[in-house]
Amino acid sequence: MSRTSNRGSGKSLHKRNQTASKAGAGAGKQKAAIHVSQSNRQTERDLHDFMQPVKVAEANGSNAARPPSDGRSKASGASAASADRNGKSRLNSLLRSSDYDPKRMNGEELGWKKAVHRYVSLYNQSETNQHAGELAEFVQDREHCSRLGARLGRLRERELLRGALPAGCETKAELVRVNESASEVSVLIKLHMKRRMEQTGRFYTEERSEYERLWLGLTGADWDLVRVEPLIAERRPRYGALSNSWLSENEYSEHDEEQPSVSMPYLNYDLLPQFKHQRSAIPYRRDLAAAYADRWWNEGNPAYELFEVNCTNYVSQCIFAGNAPMNYTGKRGSGWWYKGRNKGSEWWSYSWAVSNAMTNFLSSYKSAGLRAELADSADQLQLGDVITYDWNGDGRFQHSTIVTAFDSFGMPLVNANTVASRHRYWDYRDSYAWTEQTKYRFFHIAELL
Repeated sequence: MSRTSNRGSGKSLHKRNQTASKAGAGAGKQKAAIHVSQSNRQTERDLHDFMQPVKVAEANGSNAARPPSDGRSKASGASAASADRNGKSRLNSLLRSSDYDPKRMNGEELGWKKAVHRYVSLYNQSETNQHAGELAEFVQDREHCSRLGARLGRLRERELLRGALPAGCETKAELVRVNESASEVSVLIKLHMKRRMEQTGRFYTEERSEYERLWLGLTGADWDLVRVEPLIAERRPRYGALSNSWLSENEYSEHDEEQPSVSMPYLNYDLLPQFKHQRSAIPYRRDLAAAYADRWWNEGNPAYELFEVNCTNYVSQCIFAGNAPMNYTGKRGSGWWYKGRNKGSEWWSYSWAVSNAMTNFLSSYKSAGLRAELADSADQLQLGDVITYDWNGDGRFQHSTIVTAFDSFGMPLVNANTVASRHRYWDYRDSYAWTEQTKYRFFHIAELL
């Protein structure tokens, strides 16, 4: 099957991105910054809340209340507000500086924030050099240093084989949640990495956002980074945003099949005239799928439910934006569909939102509607095609991505959500989720749906 026309349009988009990157970055330049926003310090929450961050800064007092439902915290007292006003200007200007400078910081009373800032700077340096180096010396957690070293080693080996070199790296960090005592601090941070890559004289930029939990301890006058735990969202259990125990696609009950099959779609088709009168043989618009993927890679489209594990929901939205028709069966275990709230609950097919179910759906034969054929390797994929990932090699696929660009050798660069990623190299060897047993499934979406 020919890939020429769509791959060409993908490369055209790719070249425009390269031109913008060349204008805005210097080769080999490193940047690291921390951004802190206002709020009260939050109490510790369960892991399933972490993917919906509440931004925090300094707060006084031993007790903290849960934030309002809109995700914004209100001031808890005059003392906390006064402390924030007095320290806000100095704290923000310092933590937004481009690089950690111990000489400049010696006179500043930052406490544990000084250690966090240094960690972000060393993290950025490690991403640039693709080697743990000084970061491993700074972090006391040997298990994490080994995990980080292995990930960067895989990254370095892969880039050498690809002939790709990092031309610049910028890391920003946001303090999401803080749990603080006199001698111990637990910090949840969101890291946003932007790497500019050079390959055979051409440049492209890849981005990703990840969460990490840092534990710091006070030893004398210094704060030590004693433990680091990355939140490996691609491997997390599947939970629905409105349910504590969302069933897997193999566990749905007969009750699901009793739901009425006739339902209006969640989206307003009056605003989408191309879908109002469905016809057979709808062309799959790969350019629209990729454009949607680039628009929503780092946030959720408010027209849809945002799941804690959002990768497959995001990929389904991208495919739908490319003109793929939904198949409304009304049964969660069949078809490929998403519809509105039903008595306060969201309803969708497992194939829409669960990677393993999407893999099974795309693998099965269908004469019409959304369908795909299996490709033998990643280099056979086009813009808007799909890759699913089985991290353990046990036949259970846990992650989904969509092809949005290509590197200089025509290999796919993908977008993903949950761990938000844009133009990331397809094999995910730079992820903590990757293992030696990882298997992939490559899906070429049919040209006519």
